[in-house]
Amino acid sequence: MRPTPPPRPAAPPHGWVQALAVVLATAVAMGVVAALGLWAAGAADLPDGAFPRVVAATVVTAVGGTVELTGSAGGLASSDAELTVIPLSVTLTGALVLAAGFLRPLRHRAVAGGEELAGWAGRIAGLWVLTMLALSFGARQTFTLSLGDLGEDALGDLGDLFGIEPKVGFTTDVAPSVVFGTLWLLGVLALALLVARGAPLPARLLRFQESVRPAAYAMVVLLLAYVVLGVVIGLVVAATRGHVAETFAVLLLGLPNLVWLALTIGLGATWNGRVEGPFGLPMPHVLDEVLRGRDVSEVNLRTLAEQDGRVWWLLVVDAVLLLAAAVVMARRSPARVRPWQHALHMAVALALTVLMICLVGRISARYGLSILGIGDLGGGLAGDLFLRPEIWGALGLALLWGLVTGFLGGLLARRLRHRGEVPSATTPGAQRAEDG
Repeated sequence: MRPTPPPRPAAPPHGWVQALAVVLATAVAMGVVAALGLWAAGAADLPDGAFPRVVAATVVTAVGGTVELTGSAGGLASSDAELTVIPLSVTLTGALVLAAGFLRPLRHRAVAGGEELAGWAGRIAGLWVLTMLALSFGARQTFTLSLGDLGEDALGDLGDLFGIEPKVGFTTDVAPSVVFGTLWLLGVLALALLVARGAPLPARLLRFQESVRPAAYAMVVLLLAYVVLGVVIGLVVAATRGHVAETFAVLLLGLPNLVWLALTIGLGATWNGRVEGPFGLPMPHVLDEVLRGRDVSEVNLRTLAEQDGRVWWLLVVDAVLLLAAAVVMARRSPARVRPWQHALHMAVALALTVLMICLVGRISARYGLSILGIGDLGGGLAGDLFLRPEIWGALGLALLWGLVTGFLGGLLARRLRHRGEVPSATTPGAQRAEDG
């Protein structure tokens, strides 16, 4: 009888083909969301077939890439342009698809070696670098503007007299875009391992999962809850108040920018900003009313409530959702974790979440044109928009809210059965002794 030959080693469930599928799915999902949002915003009418390049630029900025605006107006004029904004709807779509694809081959396992995880992540990262290079080189375009089209006949005559044709465009700084895009990808992969309860970790990191994973999961649930709430409100607004295209443009490009801003404002945080010129904030209109003017304005509960008293509901929504997130965190934690420990975990996690929102939620846009050294010619030729947070105040408030809601959430979840636990058959006295 012949000996049975040893079984052939199974092909790894996460090789180059699977990595390519993950990268392509991520890029396609982000491109589709960006294209639909830009189409709703009217970008499909851009000249010279620029729409695909604008989509590529949007995807690049969504992962932290650098897209620089360029401008020229001939020898007798000069122009200046700047735009800094992250379309977080596109970012969130890519992060969810990437995380799902990364975790799929690792499911149903308790432990994975560090070398295996690094190899799987490295394959995805290598292909993602090539994707970022392709997108960065494709995101370049220049447009020619007519002064008369901006609404001032005198400016059009002046442009014809001096032969002035303002040109604006965009180009991608390739190296920073690739670097920041790769850092974004690695951050998403690391967060996916932290959040997913069924994702395997190297043995040496298992001791950290009890304190880190429940808090990370609770913060992701909190952020997604705000996005879902924003989608519901946006759909209601589109159905009842019109402006369907503009509303869907906001939903598909910048919904997290708005709802996560609302989260920080509900905590009591203050943002500073200004809107001047042709720029505007499409939704909600109350932001535009507070920010528009020549002076820097504060955006917080007080200033917004002066325009619309319903803004105080942000405080209530924050309290309810934060407490719910704290209960979720406590239920996913071991029963031996005390309420004061839940408070510390929640405070640190919420502070880090608010810091992330403050860093990615900044907005800055500027365009100006001067002729013969004369600036601010009117006619929509100059504008300035910016919105930036008071970070330290926001972090302090996040720590305070985290401590309070984390402690209360730990108390509320104490009598609830924790996931994976079996009800104890001990006597009440023994149970009190164990709790003590």
